[in-house]
Amino acid sequence: MLTERTNLRNVAIIAHVDHGKTTLVDGLLRQAHVFRDNQQVVERVLDSNALERERGITILAKNTAITIWDADTSQPVKINIVDTPGHADFGGEVERVLNMVDSVLLLVDAAEGPMPQTRFVLRKALAMNRRVIVVINKVDRKTANPNDTLNRTFDLFLELGASDEQAEFPVVYTNAVTGQAGWTPDLGPDLQPLFETILRHAPAPIVDPDAALQMLVTTLDYDAHRGGIAIGRVSSGRLVAGQDLVRITRDGAWILERARYLQVHEALERVDVDSVEAGEIAVVAGLNDVAIGETLADVEQPVALPGIDVEEPTVRMTFGVNVSPLAGTEARWSTSRKLRERLFDELRHDMALRVRETDHADTFEVSGRGELHLGILIETMRREGYEFQVSRPTVLMHRDANGEWLEPFEEVHIETTPEAVGVVVELLGRRRGEMLNMVNKDDGTVDLTYLVPTRGLLGFRYQFLTATRGLGVMNSILHGYLPMAGEIPSRTSGSLIASEAGQANTYGLRNAEERGILFVEPGTTVYEGMIVGEHQRPMDLAVNVAKLRHLTNVRQSTKEIDVRLTAPRQMSLDEAIEYVADDELLEVTPLSFRLRKAILNTHERGRQQKRSQMARS
Repeated sequence: MLTERTNLRNVAIIAHVDHGKTTLVDGLLRQAHVFRDNQQVVERVLDSNALERERGITILAKNTAITIWDADTSQPVKINIVDTPGHADFGGEVERVLNMVDSVLLLVDAAEGPMPQTRFVLRKALAMNRRVIVVINKVDRKTANPNDTLNRTFDLFLELGASDEQAEFPVVYTNAVTGQAGWTPDLGPDLQPLFETILRHAPAPIVDPDAALQMLVTTLDYDAHRGGIAIGRVSSGRLVAGQDLVRITRDGAWILERARYLQVHEALERVDVDSVEAGEIAVVAGLNDVAIGETLADVEQPVALPGIDVEEPTVRMTFGVNVSPLAGTEARWSTSRKLRERLFDELRHDMALRVRETDHADTFEVSGRGELHLGILIETMRREGYEFQVSRPTVLMHRDANGEWLEPFEEVHIETTPEAVGVVVELLGRRRGEMLNMVNKDDGTVDLTYLVPTRGLLGFRYQFLTATRGLGVMNSILHGYLPMAGEIPSRTSGSLIASEAGQANTYGLRNAEERGILFVEPGTTVYEGMIVGEHQRPMDLAVNVAKLRHLTNVRQSTKEIDVRLTAPRQMSLDEAIEYVADDELLEVTPLSFRLRKAILNTHERGRQQKRSQMARS
């Protein structure tokens, strides 16, 4: 028999990156009295991952819960809240957590309006028939235009094919930083209007508590003492601590399990409970090798729930065992067995990722949603103590019904200064970009909308930031697969390559510096084939940065004057990935990044280049 859980709401917060999701969660937690009045709490408390704090973005979806009083029903109501990533590369996180909730808070910046990721997450929410509550945030910004933002959001609903019921969405205006909300842009003193809107418009779960148990595993975690942890919504039935279960894998296999530990979310904690009713988000610990998309079911009536579908990857890289001369000197894990275990283990957590073995036992093909998606995986593995080498990112092509190759295109939204528009237009034109729109905004900036092949965006971000002097903002979202756009020029500069192994010194680097920009400093250990700088011309150039000055008995009055070198360019991981060319690799260790040629020997590399030129001619 179906019943309505009026004492429960399950809500996800979705939005474009940097529109204030995690900050709003901070305000909800504070005003639900989760923290003591004198308790010191860090900003964006749910961004607990070190990478999230460094980059200022949400990477992993997180659960929390608050309890507020409902005056109409005279009972406390628990609200399970799921904070989701805002970057398009982590859209797979959003797609799977929407299975846990009945409604979403769609945050939109009052100044920027709907952005690319807004369209993506709203399309998914509407397709799954989730009730949408529009929250127009940052109404205090100088350039905020709440009415225009509301109109553009409504237009987006219609453009995405929302039904009449879905288009009749409630609206709340907020300032997440100060913790204020209102039903008009004139905000009240607190977030009470938002709480009331959730209670009135977010539907309570309608479930059958007497049916057989079904729970879809949506998120994974791990506890050193309790083992594997599965998090998901109990769709039907009742889950009891210590209960025997059947875990139905994604390929239909049945595995007997036991819910050794059972918890629910309360504020920022997980609290042990004896049982969980249908409609609640449960945390089951003590499971072995559980994976996202599997079903925990009743032993007597094991029925699988529909799986979780996410969009296909668009970019791939090869991950291989590091075979450079410096391999094994800076890492804990460096063998192909450990690399394979780690990559395939990641598939249990990340459904948007694909890993495929190649003809070489020490090389794996890894596909993801974008450069940032794969970059975060590389950085995470590096911090865990792994050492490996990766190739330049390439896009995944598809064939249509006629056998024609199709490639992914992205809709790119750029905000920049008027002075930089010409350079940006020129850069995107060379990368086969097609301008869709250009708008001069009231704040003096210019908005550009382009349709660009994903190939054209690989390695583009650093050039874009350089051209706009760090003032440009770029966001993109997958548009679809279209016929190939033709040849796109890659990097316009070559590399300075170490011709001999040794230790870089000032004398050798001084000679190399005259030919380009250095990546290494004196004292750095180099090997033949290692990239030590960027050449100022398109071709590669071999240089001996370990060359020593020969001693003579000629005395000079300037002998004690040191040679001064320009500070080397220190690349971040993202910049290094963008820099890598087709015949180059990026060596990743817990302590450093090193760029290198795929063929290290200078003479062999030269012969290979001649063979390639002869084949092209």
